[in-house]
Amino acid sequence: MFAKLKTPLIYLVLIVSIGFAIRYFFLNTQVEDGAQQSTAPLFAASFPNELGENKPLSEYQGKTVVLNFWATWCEPCREEMPELSALHESYANQNVVVLGVAIDEVSAISEFSKETKVSYPLFAADMAGMEIATNLGNNKGVLPYTVIIKADGTVHKTFFGRISKALLEKSLTPIL
Repeated sequence: MFAKLKTPLIYLVLIVSIGFAIRYFFLNTQVEDGAQQSTAPLFAASFPNELGENKPLSEYQGKTVVLNFWATWCEPCREEMPELSALHESYANQNVVVLGVAIDEVSAISEFSKETKVSYPLFAADMAGMEIATNLGNNKGVLPYTVIIKADGTVHKTFFGRISKALLEKSLTPIL
């Protein structure tokens, strides 16, 4: 039975991947001023980490948060993770934290984190993560999607698509 489903599943994954690749390459990484979005639903949420332990995101209130929405199957998401890890380590003593919210299940990020070392907290939010991303300005449904939230809880900047450490540092400098 699995053999019969294997080929259609491969095609489905391929089609979805191509769709995201097309969106990624036809949308520029765009920086927007996002001060009007509310972070209340984000800080009210609790999601499991890669170990399956449910963690409240409210523990990050009062910090400058670089919030990255990603998925294990998203290649641009995976490509930017070393730079996000470096940023997390570089700015840890400046009240800045990077958080990765995966549009995936716990099992997927658990497997991923065994293969790929990431220095910042990862959470499995599944489709609830997309609702929060949409609330924070991701009206295109694009992954990766990154939001910089100031320590006062307001949205500073949003980014569609793959980002770099240099771009994030340029955006963080005025608010630190």
